[in-house]
Amino acid sequence: MLKFHTMNKAELIAKIADDAGITKTQANEALDSFIEAVTKTLKGGGKVTLVGFGTFSVSKRAARNGRNPQTGAVIKIKAKKVARFKAGKELSSKL
Repeated sequence: MLKFHTMNKAELIAKIADDAGITKTQANEALDSFIEAVTKTLKGGGKVTLVGFGTFSVSKRAARNGRNPQTGAVIKIKAKKVARFKAGKELSSKL
């Protein structure tokens, strides 16, 4: 039977620290730096491509009409930008 697990940040930091032979504090700083760099790049309109892993980018979602699920009333949903991740070929082939 397969067991599914969602990895949280603390578990990811522990894994990075163990694999890289660094402290959890150092792994946390490295992960925070990565997240900050990706966020700043996306906010600036760019994208981040990690060959063999995937690409982080920003996509524009158009304004549209939706429905309030409780009342069924039509509501307007504003246009917005959303973060997007597209898995690379190598990552996709491993899944």
